[in-house]
Amino acid sequence: MSKKPNTKLIVGGVIIAAALIYLLVSSTIAGTQYFMTVEEVKAQSAEVVGKPVRLSGAVLGESIAYDVKSFDLSFDIAQIPGDHRLIDEMGGMQVVLEAAAADPSAPHLTVHYNGPRPDLLQHAAQAIITGELDENGVFQASELLLKCPSKYEAAAPAQGK
Repeated sequence: MSKKPNTKLIVGGVIIAAALIYLLVSSTIAGTQYFMTVEEVKAQSAEVVGKPVRLSGAVLGESIAYDVKSFDLSFDIAQIPGDHRLIDEMGGMQVVLEAAAADPSAPHLTVHYNGPRPDLLQHAAQAIITGELDENGVFQASELLLKCPSKYEAAAPAQGK
């Protein structure tokens, strides 16, 4: 005797698998944000105004301004490459951050953030920022992550003797 496959069980399994795949794909797409460089944000400012953007740059220490009473923080970031291979070719993230912070001709962008001043906010720190560009060309940050340049010292290649 041959057993007939239980069609209800097979159909139910297919529906559950399809639902799981749909949820996985839709949550991945919804959670994805395009990562831009300072140069790209400035070049495409008309298209990105008011849209969620994530960007990275080197903090310019002399531009840091913080109001303790209102928790208003503003600072400028300088362009760093978005390509990790290029960063490695240039000598690593620490070298890139320091060079960007020291280059007055590098594209800059002013960032405004309302919240407590992060401890790692210092000259040449890597800022990874999520927010929106406003009509005045100021990046209004909703999330701010900072990485200290000394974090990259151990990863820097040894210098020749």
